[in-house]
Amino acid sequence: MSGIYWLASYPKSGNTWFRSFLYNLQQDCDAPADINELATGGIASGRGWLDEVLGFDTAELDPDEVDRLRPAVYRWSLHDAEVGYHKIHDAYTYTQDGEPLVSREATLGALYIVRNPLDVAPSNANHNQSTIDQAIARMGETKYALCRTRKALPSQVRQQLLSWSQHVLSWIDAPELNCHVMRYEDMLSDPIASFTQATRFLGLAQAPEQIEKAIRFSDFKELSRQEEQKGFKERPTKTERFFRQGKSGDWRDKLSAEQVQRIVSDHGAVMQRMGYLDAAGHPV
Repeated sequence: MSGIYWLASYPKSGNTWFRSFLYNLQQDCDAPADINELATGGIASGRGWLDEVLGFDTAELDPDEVDRLRPAVYRWSLHDAEVGYHKIHDAYTYTQDGEPLVSREATLGALYIVRNPLDVAPSNANHNQSTIDQAIARMGETKYALCRTRKALPSQVRQQLLSWSQHVLSWIDAPELNCHVMRYEDMLSDPIASFTQATRFLGLAQAPEQIEKAIRFSDFKELSRQEEQKGFKERPTKTERFFRQGKSGDWRDKLSAEQVQRIVSDHGAVMQRMGYLDAAGHPV
């Protein structure tokens, strides 16, 4: 079997944590894997991946032209006699030709990791060295995108995130997409059940003791310890720590009542669907 399982999420929702677990599971070593060698597959927006498969430099193309070519790049993976597990932050969007950005033919499924937007906001603010108000505004922006600057040539191509709510719904409600939803909060509260279900979805039939070990080797304390000792290559240069706290409910100490209300106002319907609001619309 060949094709791609997408490890999809809005930024700062636990994608790197899950990739660490996945790599530890695949390697099945006697010590935790190096966080700077999480070779689970390149990110979908990696310019190097696109250029290598296409055989030319995409730097001269505009973002929409690049998007039209991306499905063909992912279809090329069908030539490999193995399954790929690739991180993606793009929303599930369509090209100008009406084709899913990720390619129907190449996609085996998507593991979608979702996190309470009340916790995503302060985490994103820290990651991008912005204010929390700026992070909240970006999460509500319906046309928000990463790497859209034309003043430089980022190592990744443009990624259309849309708003937080649109991002979530684009994946979990995508027609004909084999999608498994994994909540960040469940990864913390019941890791054995949460990670085991994800492993089965991804077609990885590891023994329970291997899953337990991979969870232990990718524990937040271990990831933080490694970053403190040798740094983490995915950490933005202006950010002090990538693995900051790794918990849920931090928003209670970070957000004002007004900021909480803005997020609930922007994303209440999806938050309720994901279990982040009670029946009365209050955060849980």
